[in-house]
Amino acid sequence: MKYKSLIYCILGLMIFTSCVRFTFSGASIPEGAKTFSVNYFVNNASLVNPSLSQLITDKLRDRIQSQTSLIMVNDNADLAFEGEIINYVVQPAALQANDVASLNQLTITINVKYTNKIDEKQSFSQQFSRYQQFSSTVTFSSVENTLTEQIVNDLVDDIFNRAFINW
Repeated sequence: MKYKSLIYCILGLMIFTSCVRFTFSGASIPEGAKTFSVNYFVNNASLVNPSLSQLITDKLRDRIQSQTSLIMVNDNADLAFEGEIINYVVQPAALQANDVASLNQLTITINVKYTNKIDEKQSFSQQFSRYQQFSSTVTFSSVENTLTEQIVNDLVDDIFNRAFINW
């Protein structure tokens, strides 16, 4: 009886692992997927940070290359990412007396389309948004690069997790 249960477990694991490939990062890659592409993220926000498109594109490419065994290609990839920046805004986050902001907040919002040619049910189009707050006692220009870098890292984590960790 014990052997029968063990055999069922082994068979179940063999079936499960034959459909999906796992990496040490926890990413699950569809069996047969060998390539990926990340198209340049177009900046359609009303306030434009000139380096933001390239930063998002490069960080997503780097993350996929470092965390998976997929090969980056320009066209006809098994797994393809494309998107646009739709919001880059600084606004007050916390008000103090006399309606003066004590905290400000930078928010970046992007639309991402992920196409999975191997398993089309895994494809998605989704909006991702992240923000960072900063003190109103500092100028935005003095913290913009640091905040942008942190937000982009968070956005790339979200995109990677949605595509490869299936959260």
